Amino acid sequence: MPRFYFDVREGTRFTSDEAGLELDSLDAAEYEAACGAAEIGRDQLPKGDTRDITVEVRDEQGQQVMTVRVSMEVCRSAPLPS
Repeated sequence: MPRFYFDVREGTRFTSDEAGLELDSLDAAEYEAACGAAEIGRDQLPKGDTRDITVEVRDEQGQQVMTVRVSMEVCRSAPLPS
């Protein structure tokens, strides 16, 4: 079973995955990356510390095979005149 590694970028912070996960397929790795990015985004994006979360997926040879990005943009509208 192939092993995939999920490196995480949160703004300027980078965390390398040294352990990885054994998964059946690239589709399974995509699911794990998307769930991980969404979970980190749910916890971090509302705090305003960072606006982009990226999970970079590597295969057993260290080659990047996928990138999953979650971002948040806040656009405030001017209040309506009274």
